[in-house]
Amino acid sequence: MAPALAFLLASAAPLAAQPLHQFTGLVIAPAGDRVASVESAQEPDALVASHGAIVVRGASDGHVLARIDPCKVCDYSALAYGPDGQLVFVARDRRAGTATLMLLSGRDARRLATVNGLAADTRWSPDGRSIALLVTIGAQKETGAVQAGTRQVGEIGEANDEKRIAVVPASGGTLRTISPPDRFVYEFDWTPDGKGFVATTAKGNGDVNWWVATIDAIDAATGAVRTITAPAAQANFPRISPDGQTVAFIGGLMSDFGSVGGDIWTVPFAGGVAKDVTPGYRGTFTSLQWDKGGGGIRTTALLGDQAAVVPVDPAGGAGEPLWTARAKVDAEGGGAAFAKAGTMAMVAQDYEHAPEIFAGPVATPVQITTDNGAYRPIVSARSITWKSGGHDVQGWLLAPRGAVATTGRAPMITVVHGGPAAAVTPEFLWKGDDAALIAAGYWLFYPNPRGSYGQGEAFVAANKRDFGGGDLKDILAGIDAAERVAPIDDARLGLKGHSYGGFMAMWANTQTDRFKAIHAGAGISDWISYYGTNGINTWMIPYFGKSLYEDSKPYWDISAIQFIDRAKTPTLITVGERDIEVPPSQSLEYWNGLKTHGVPTSLVIYPDEGHGFHDPAHVADERQRVVEWFDRYLRGR
Repeated sequence: MAPALAFLLASAAPLAAQPLHQFTGLVIAPAGDRVASVESAQEPDALVASHGAIVVRGASDGHVLARIDPCKVCDYSALAYGPDGQLVFVARDRRAGTATLMLLSGRDARRLATVNGLAADTRWSPDGRSIALLVTIGAQKETGAVQAGTRQVGEIGEANDEKRIAVVPASGGTLRTISPPDRFVYEFDWTPDGKGFVATTAKGNGDVNWWVATIDAIDAATGAVRTITAPAAQANFPRISPDGQTVAFIGGLMSDFGSVGGDIWTVPFAGGVAKDVTPGYRGTFTSLQWDKGGGGIRTTALLGDQAAVVPVDPAGGAGEPLWTARAKVDAEGGGAAFAKAGTMAMVAQDYEHAPEIFAGPVATPVQITTDNGAYRPIVSARSITWKSGGHDVQGWLLAPRGAVATTGRAPMITVVHGGPAAAVTPEFLWKGDDAALIAAGYWLFYPNPRGSYGQGEAFVAANKRDFGGGDLKDILAGIDAAERVAPIDDARLGLKGHSYGGFMAMWANTQTDRFKAIHAGAGISDWISYYGTNGINTWMIPYFGKSLYEDSKPYWDISAIQFIDRAKTPTLITVGERDIEVPPSQSLEYWNGLKTHGVPTSLVIYPDEGHGFHDPAHVADERQRVVEWFDRYLRGR
């Protein structure tokens, strides 16, 4: 059994009085003596996002060394330590539409360069004389397909945002764009000699083309691009070895950029066919970093219900985990930040413990902050496993705190994650729809069915051309498993999900009558119409094998709208007006189908929202509607 993180607890205080202390973008200095992150305190139901500051702490005991907040109207991100311990970050002024690269000097920060647009992913050159970053000058939208899209007016497809590598001297000065304007750069890394970069790039629209991106070398002087390899699957974390000879990356079946999971692959920097160096590994790698001391590759991974740090030898494959815990871990650019001294730092949390910073030796990190030690958990959580279709499947079962001591059987809501290439990991529950449902007395079940991360690439690929088939069987078998170990009322089961989970909610309504109430967020009801109207249809090719225009049958076979006459379960539908991943027309089509067949339904389209909702008023409105919907149909209220 994985060891539990040793969270330190302060004296408990009433939940309502406690804002949650947030740590984002955590980095560790090369010497391993300091960590820095953006820290803020957020009320659970705040309608305005809290302003954060950059806090530098000692890595041994968490004591605050500096607090930097040079721009009271800015958001801070993209923290990066240089080889000599210098710290840079990006300050974004949303109202002004600018992003400023800043350098921490003592307790003050000075400006290095400003762009009109967006900036992200700062990286120091090996000699410490320059900083590279990704810039989107004159950005029309937030970067990424999950963000609200631009309005579809005028001539479509003629103007795309350009995300390019730019370099700024560490002393400040002119920002120089390096990569060509026709290339959208997703990720990059300096070569050890400082003369260029390795990067994942694609031509054209950055939202849609990541699924066909290549790994390229880019010359820092000329911007010339040379393709190193065209991966057989999606690729993340291109990182070059200290000797400059080998590029490592995470390759696998990934349905969304940023939802990283796969095997470790390598390819010569000179170019060639990439090699999977961890074939058959029963886990999913989520980030990687070369050990500059020559010790191979350090990775973070998801092994079933455990987060892990795993060493990988490019010649010999994965070693035994150096550290594991049933927790969610995070740092800038991955699950953990590693220092040269063999130490690491991470923000760790689970369902019953709020986020805190852990740091120290890789095998034995210790908690160095106690800012959230008084925050009471509202759930009791357990990991459960079950068999389905020859697979070992895992999920999380959450009960309202103290519910295990009550009598009677409780209603339970199954929550299906998006993706499908993703996984539910233990995250402290303190706000949002699910926290509200727990507060209302519902149990929650989070399955990780086939198609999810955590059990290897074969498991991730097990739902190819089978959406809504084996994965739905896994979910239903998981509900049976939950009912065997907990006092669940099978007559009061609910189902909810967003994105792929929204599709599963719509689809399940046509395949089973086991659920008595459903919430479908940003779901896909008709894969035929979806293919031609969404902004990222290249993501489907690895799953379906061919485009809709070459082979339409597998798309129609899993369209819930085809079986809409079977749907009987009352369904709440929510979606963003400017969602380009799953356009609101999918929700409208499903809503019309339910109405025609007399099924109780409600559709809410939130203005100016994308695939995820950001306006706090919209988030609060959806939360209230979700609780009321389940109360109405699971409790008769």
